Amino acid sequence: MLTGERYRESLRDGRVVILDGRRVDDVTKAPELAGAIDWVADTYDRYVSTPSGAHPMYDIPASVGDLRRRIEVLLDCDMTASLSAAVLALASSRSPLSAADTRYGERIDVFIEECRRNDWRVAEAITDAKGDRMLPPSKQHDPDAYLRVVERRPEGIVVRGCKMHITAAPLVHEIVVLPTKQMKRGEEDYAVAFAVPANTPGLTTVAVTTAPRQRDERDFPVSRHHAVPDGTLLFDDVFVPNERVFLAGEVEHSSTLAHALGTWERTSSIAGSAREADLLVGLAQLVAESNGIERVPHIRDKIAELIIYATMVRAGVEAALNAAYGEGDDLRPDELFTNVTKCFASMHYHSMLRNLQDIAGGLVLTAPSHADLDDEEIGDQLRRYLQASPSMSGTDRLRIFHAVRDLTADALGGWHMVAKIMSGGGMYAQKMVARNHFDMAAARRSAAQAIGLDLPTRP
Repeated sequence: MLTGERYRESLRDGRVVILDGRRVDDVTKAPELAGAIDWVADTYDRYVSTPSGAHPMYDIPASVGDLRRRIEVLLDCDMTASLSAAVLALASSRSPLSAADTRYGERIDVFIEECRRNDWRVAEAITDAKGDRMLPPSKQHDPDAYLRVVERRPEGIVVRGCKMHITAAPLVHEIVVLPTKQMKRGEEDYAVAFAVPANTPGLTTVAVTTAPRQRDERDFPVSRHHAVPDGTLLFDDVFVPNERVFLAGEVEHSSTLAHALGTWERTSSIAGSAREADLLVGLAQLVAESNGIERVPHIRDKIAELIIYATMVRAGVEAALNAAYGEGDDLRPDELFTNVTKCFASMHYHSMLRNLQDIAGGLVLTAPSHADLDDEEIGDQLRRYLQASPSMSGTDRLRIFHAVRDLTADALGGWHMVAKIMSGGGMYAQKMVARNHFDMAAARRSAAQAIGLDLPTRP
């Protein structure tokens, strides 16, 4: 298994990364990526020795207890651990893909074992550029709007296109590429799934990050450590050897992988949402105490709403752990509760931020910097006027306000607000899955019986 230092060394592999319009020759030396790399390296150091000899994020759950342990591991690790959802999606899809071609299942097994043995981190690459949203892949004005196979060779395939919104793209070793949707007959070249190293020839990562730039880190207590970069991946005639191809033209299985990834990614997401909801409650209580208003009725009411939100999300996670077996006897979280909880957490997140910001007040945006407190002429005055409660110093109150701003009202806060809606395929996709798994027939019968209605037969 890798140590944090060996992880850093593994990123110096010649990968092509563009950040802010410049080529980053060594991502470990880019200050904008330093906090995220430190976060991942810390996870490596803490898990360098495990009984199984592999990171537990790659353990395929076989029981409800295993699922619970997976959630605990994800909450204890950096963001890249949750991206192992891509590997679990491959494992969950092994049986149906093997039915199409036994070699696909064999290749999936080999790849998963490589990830475990080499202690790799992976990224999920599923969303295409898409071009005109009203047109299918085969009718696009630009045929590369969806990533596709442009050449088939005896030893592999050549792909071209773009994948967007790739979390942690500059920080991982392998890119797992999956179809973004169900492809139809005539779209065989777009029904493709594979894995390639992050430094594979022809692959360029265009990175973005909300990490603070050239600013006092004390003013960014969250994002200085936990701002994870995203990336747009450009595939310029990238060769993929056969042993790394998991789907190549079988359109009937193109949605299998996307659906499996959605389940595992949303499970990771709701676990993170539960932790974040607890954090919002804690910050609301702290900022109320720092303002000296923690006993005011309407403040207590807003905090109660935050508590209800946090508890409902946590309850949804617990319900999702009532696992079921999918095709091929793979264990999956309950899809109804997973998707409902993901949608619920997303729908109400902005309202919860409003509560926190309303409790805090205008200093969320106008609080002086920590450097201002260091000023010999005005520092003492600022500390004096920043203090609102005898139980908390002006300095500590300032720290709380910078944390609220950093998490909810600055660059990282904006990232969370959008990511909460878009991650896991968007809320409409989650509503569709929830509707498909809800027992509508039973609900319909119950309603009919309640009003004494002879239930008509549905066509």
